[in-house]
Amino acid sequence: MKILAIDDQQLILLSLEKHLTDLGYDVKYADNGKEGLELFDTFKPDVVIVDINMDGMSGLEVVKAIRLEKKSDTKILVLSGNTDEDTIIDGFGLGIDDYMKKPVSLNEVTVRISRMFGIKTIKSENKDTKDQMLQKRCVGVVIPCYNEETRLLSKEFIEFVNSNLGYHLCFVNDGSTDNTLKVLNNLSKNRETNISVYNCEKNGGKAEAVRQGVLHLAKDDQLDYIGYLDADLSTDFRDFDDLVKTIESSDFKIVSGSRMSRMGANITKESARKIISKTINLIIRTILGMPFNDTQCGAKIMDKDIAKLMFKDKFITRWIFDVEIFIRMRKYYGKKKAVSYICEQPLKRWIHADGSKLSMRDSIKIVGQLGQIAIHYR
Repeated sequence: MKILAIDDQQLILLSLEKHLTDLGYDVKYADNGKEGLELFDTFKPDVVIVDINMDGMSGLEVVKAIRLEKKSDTKILVLSGNTDEDTIIDGFGLGIDDYMKKPVSLNEVTVRISRMFGIKTIKSENKDTKDQMLQKRCVGVVIPCYNEETRLLSKEFIEFVNSNLGYHLCFVNDGSTDNTLKVLNNLSKNRETNISVYNCEKNGGKAEAVRQGVLHLAKDDQLDYIGYLDADLSTDFRDFDDLVKTIESSDFKIVSGSRMSRMGANITKESARKIISKTINLIIRTILGMPFNDTQCGAKIMDKDIAKLMFKDKFITRWIFDVEIFIRMRKYYGKKKAVSYICEQPLKRWIHADGSKLSMRDSIKIVGQLGQIAIHYR
């Protein structure tokens, strides 16, 4: 069976193509509607899988061209994150055969294809496909790394990208003096679609490492959101995915994790670190003048356009750039609008990992850096 897949997000497209090819289908793909229609004429597929929201020619325009202009009754399966009822009705009105809403599992896509033809579903021998999900949006995540050779949880990162198709992890090596770069290159080997490495030859601090990673990912047109996460995974991937779901389903421009304890949450910190953290947070809240309790949580997701705007200029501090992001939002949009654009979402799980590079001396330096921020942005 020949299948033509059309989607402008390669993270989705390549994952779908690989899965269907592994099952024995003859698959070709296009990343835009115009190219897709050209392939339709030459490839003559049995099934067309198409997304709705594409730049240029939309998915519905592709369907219209196939049904009305080409007079073809080829099976058409729409696979989209668009849940607008009118759009779905319009699709069926044009003659689509099925409509699947992202996120959706690859195995369900296979079942739907089989059902359209009344044939037995081909089961994948690859156990990894069991939980693989095509995401609603494409998300880039920056993970800054400095001398993480012994702490990097490679297995967890691999399992996450294998299960969550639509995520791209960009590891930024911040001038590490150990074998971190080698570990990262091994991690990305043969996984370049979902994992990349950005190497900074000199150590510039976490702020600049994250900034470089964000600006690098911002060049990728397929990404809808860009965020960042600490390499020690003190924030659980499940919590980070919850942040993404919140920004997808709201008008927020930034969703920031919060480690403030709440009932049912597993938030663990060292006692001394907790005292230092509370003191610093009090100073930060005073400087910000905004109702946020934990600006320093290392898990944030934001609209790509906002990310480009907030990370365009260098930060004046090496560590507490998160505070600068909040202040930049306030200065750019005004306090009231900035508050409405930022969501602080409590994490269900957060554990301070051993081997933190932030010492007591660093904590004292942070107080001084907060003073610099207050003066610089006043």
